[in-house]
Amino acid sequence: MRAGAVIEGIDRVEVDTNVGNHSIQGNQPRTAIGWVDDAHYVVVVVDGRDEGYSRGMTLPELAGLMAGLGCQCAYNLDGGGSSAMYFNGEIVNQPSNGGERATSDILYVATGA
Repeated sequence: MRAGAVIEGIDRVEVDTNVGNHSIQGNQPRTAIGWVDDAHYVVVVVDGRDEGYSRGMTLPELAGLMAGLGCQCAYNLDGGGSSAMYFNGEIVNQPSNGGERATSDILYVATGA
């Protein structure tokens, strides 16, 4: 999203994330960060691929959620089994792979750093 509005056509973005894996489309687990105002950010993790618990979200649904949370700008980050959120040392969501996936990148927020 940009300037508080969902960008048209994001549901048609074609990204080959892992040589033939086009999992950015459709309902997927998602991770996003959004900017609301100076020093005011929103981080969202959406679980998915778990029938009866969570189906995930499409990119337009995620953008709409971020807009509804007051974000002026938001970015879709890595998703799928990489969508895991920790708070105070505890995982607070249910990753789609049944547990955290080893990843090389994280977004780490701390006070007084």
